Amino acid sequence: MPAGESKAVLIHLLSKKLTQRLPFKLHGLPVSSTFHPTRSIFFVSTKKTVRVYDLVKKKFIKKLEAGVREISSVSIHPGGDNVIVGSKDGKLCWFDMDLSSKPYKILKSHPKDITSVAFHRNYPLFASSSDDCTAYVFHGMVYSDLNQNPLIVPLEILHGHTSVNGRGVLDCKFHPRQPWLFTAGADSVIKLFCH
Repeated sequence: MPAGESKAVLIHLLSKKLTQRLPFKLHGLPVSSTFHPTRSIFFVSTKKTVRVYDLVKKKFIKKLEAGVREISSVSIHPGGDNVIVGSKDGKLCWFDMDLSSKPYKILKSHPKDITSVAFHRNYPLFASSSDDCTAYVFHGMVYSDLNQNPLIVPLEILHGHTSVNGRGVLDCKFHPRQPWLFTAGADSVIKLFCH
């Protein structure tokens, strides 16, 4: 809740049926938040940075600086050490958290705002959707050898939505098991792309 001031980010503990505020001070209005896939680490993005917190130790871990105009979306790789950030200037930033707090790679793929980014749970794929009515699919291989950099290769540009009031594809999500991508557009259509 960006307008929520001190209650801007709430964490719900389903097992205890409790709700608590984020136990850290936010620096800026929150844009999105997500959990680490396997550890008690929480990512909160503001318009300029992504802040990483350890919820068990209640401590700040790292600040990722994207260097973009405004962050719009964040997704965490299933391995947990890589993060992609979409921005409102059409840039997609890949962070390797073991390397640096600056982007490992910046891809200028979309001419308009990126609305959503997503990693696939099982396949080495990631995607971005945009107000330009397209979704881009990339091969993003992360190696277990820490000396080897991630391999990022553009694969496909998906078309199929029409623009409504300047808005295009609003969201994209991968199927949990198949290499299929769902996109939701401002044209009130959800499309499934499978190759």
